[in-house]
Amino acid sequence: MQKKRNEEFEQKIVELTADLQRQRADFENYRKRVEAEKAFVKQSARSATILQLLPIIDTIERATVHVPADLAENAWAQGVVGLGKNLQKTMADFGLERIEAEPGTPFDPELHEAVATDEAEGEQEVVAEVLRDGYKLDGQIVRPSMVKVTRQ
Repeated sequence: MQKKRNEEFEQKIVELTADLQRQRADFENYRKRVEAEKAFVKQSARSATILQLLPIIDTIERATVHVPADLAENAWAQGVVGLGKNLQKTMADFGLERIEAEPGTPFDPELHEAVATDEAEGEQEVVAEVLRDGYKLDGQIVRPSMVKVTRQ
């Protein structure tokens, strides 16, 4: 009788131990899933915020490129140029990097959006002109470069 009771207790201990191990594994899986979801939401929020800021960056860059020569030494114009540089540095700190799309670089449809082509003859498509810069955030494309393509 005592032996049978001890065997029942031992069997119950084995079952409870297995249940506890399953519960621990389930909780660990849950914790990992929640961490992955939090990281995804954080990345999505960063991407969405940066996408809203990119037109502002574009406008500031266009303004600094087209500063008239007679205003180049103007304190206000230099302040706008400095603002653009500070904004670029801050965005780089967030993990934003410009996609290289200089004229003559090979056209890559994953990095570049071709909005115009010319009728040149050649085998290789290359970037002829960059119409709007593209960006990557932590290595993932958030906006492709808008380019004009030619053949060489």
